[in-house]
Amino acid sequence: MTPSKALFWFCIAFVVGIALQSFINIPQVLLWGFLICGVVVIIFSVIFAKNTMMIISFCLLFLVLGIARLQISEFTIAHDPLVKFNDTGRKITLIGQIIREPDYRDAQQKLTIKAGDSLVLVTTGRYPEYRYLDTLRVTGKLKTPAEFSDFNYKNYLLKDGVYSIMDNASVALVSKIHHYHFFTFIYEKILLVKGKLSESINTNFSPPHSLLLQGIILGNNKNMTQELRDKLNGTGLRYLTAISGVHVVILSLMLMSFLLLLGFWRGQAFYITVVFIWLYIILTGLSASGVRAAIMGSIFLLAQKLGRQNTSSRTITMAAAIMLLQNPLLLLYDVGFQLSFLAAMGIIHVKPLIDHFLKMLFTKKGMPHDAQPPVIKHGHYLMEIFSISVSAQLLTLPITTYNFGNISLVAIITNILVVPIVYFIMVFGFLVSVLGIFSPILGFIFSVPCWILVTYFLKVMDIFYQPWAIKTMQNIPYVWLILYYVGLAGLVRYLQKRLKPKFLGY
Repeated sequence: MTPSKALFWFCIAFVVGIALQSFINIPQVLLWGFLICGVVVIIFSVIFAKNTMMIISFCLLFLVLGIARLQISEFTIAHDPLVKFNDTGRKITLIGQIIREPDYRDAQQKLTIKAGDSLVLVTTGRYPEYRYLDTLRVTGKLKTPAEFSDFNYKNYLLKDGVYSIMDNASVALVSKIHHYHFFTFIYEKILLVKGKLSESINTNFSPPHSLLLQGIILGNNKNMTQELRDKLNGTGLRYLTAISGVHVVILSLMLMSFLLLLGFWRGQAFYITVVFIWLYIILTGLSASGVRAAIMGSIFLLAQKLGRQNTSSRTITMAAAIMLLQNPLLLLYDVGFQLSFLAAMGIIHVKPLIDHFLKMLFTKKGMPHDAQPPVIKHGHYLMEIFSISVSAQLLTLPITTYNFGNISLVAIITNILVVPIVYFIMVFGFLVSVLGIFSPILGFIFSVPCWILVTYFLKVMDIFYQPWAIKTMQNIPYVWLILYYVGLAGLVRYLQKRLKPKFLGY
């Protein structure tokens, strides 16, 4: 077994360990038993030169490491200094600093405050507005985040290190003096630029165009109307208005294909796309979810650049394991992390199969390329969009259905119609938002083509947002997800073995 393949299995064992601890509380005694067995087997395999046994024993040790890593996180949560004040009904006063971008809503603002070593999500009135790094005094009752029937708010905040919330807090400004280090200084300036871009969009567009552009350009969908949210969900386009891994993975590969279509070399297209991803994440405020999405998207592109499927999937799996080592709660509680990993694996393993069957469907045997139908000669980019969308959605469909309770039956069609123009919406949207800060006239000039493209986007949603296009599925047993992925993995593996000589080239 090659070192890269061995490391791949170690990463799998580590992830499995985190998954086991997520569903079953492993006793410490059993954990020590696994650890001792692993060490004994390693010693035995070294003495008798049993390489396979050594690999298995190291996998057992990485399994233990995964279990222990999540147990450490659970211990940290249970012993957070402020958790003991949750739901006691007592008013307490905290002094802390805003350490994340404030979330401004129509009637309120949500502030993530670090008080000592603890994070608290504070909700207060819309005005006066508070800024990143402001020091505040907050007074109120600490609560454990709620667990709703259709959304587990507690788990959603857990992954970000927030274990307590304070609603309707009384807030007073202590200091606007900001003490910087390099990262906080840069982040504050980025948030300032983001605010200016947001104002420019709102100046040049009115709802729903401005709301949709805020999502696509800046990943800001907090103030979207429920009607617009429903249309995006019902047509399978919601991911385009959020900073998520699946968004970055799909759009980055689309951009790669587009640059190759324009005649760029693959290496040039790779570097341009990676730079584009990180510029986008920086402009949207360097949120934790955005950074994770950029890391996954960049590594996915690197894996694609390296070539073979096995190399690509190993690289993505190792990246996921490293991210889980830093924060093991992502595996179960971060839907964006799950979707980005699955979308990447779908594009790596399922897309080549779909490409092969599309070529079989449209290509006429024995006919030279110049005489092939136009869909083959000129429709390569559209076929790429189709195969990328289908392959990603085949892998992400169970997770989205399980978490959001509905399936869009028209998602493939709407993605084919909309995704090709998203790049141009982003290009013109950035031009409008940037130039509009300095010149209202230039902002207006570039807003015209952008308005036309966004109108087209909205019209596609209006046409395909129909009652028959949405299938609601509630309370799906978790076992069905496991059966789906096991069955799909078996089918993909079977087809790969049958078709490998024809299109994989090794």
